[in-house]
Amino acid sequence: AEAAKGDLQLKLKAVPAKRALLHGHCHQKAFAVMSSVQQVLAMVPELAVETVESSCCGMAGSFGYDAKHYDTSMAMGELSLLPAVREADADCLIVADGTSCRHQIKHGASREAIHVARVLEMALAE
Repeated sequence: AEAAKGDLQLKLKAVPAKRALLHGHCHQKAFAVMSSVQQVLAMVPELAVETVESSCCGMAGSFGYDAKHYDTSMAMGELSLLPAVREADADCLIVADGTSCRHQIKHGASREAIHVARVLEMALAE
C-alpha cells in the first residue's frame, strides 16, 4: 500500500538471482497480505517472482515437528510446494517468510529458503 501511494522509497539494485519462487505462510494467506509481499519483491530490479500455488507447507506451526504427524506433514508439502521447489533452477531464490515453512523446504526439498527481508537486504543499494 505504501509503495502504491509513493510513500515507500527504496533504492534497490538487482540481486544475483533473476528468479524467485515465493511460498506464502498460512498467516499471510489468511490475512490476505500476500499481495504486499509480492509487491515488495516486484520492486527488486530484474527479479521475476513466481508464487507457488500451495496450501499449508505441511508444518502447520509446530504440528509437523511432532513425529506422529510426520507422514501427514510431508504429504501436505508434497501436494505442490516441495515439488515446485525441487523443480526450481539452482540459482532461483526460494522465499518463504515462515520459519516452519523454511524448515519444511530444507528437510523435504534440500533447499535453503530465505525470508523476504533477506532479499531486500541483498537488494539495498549501498
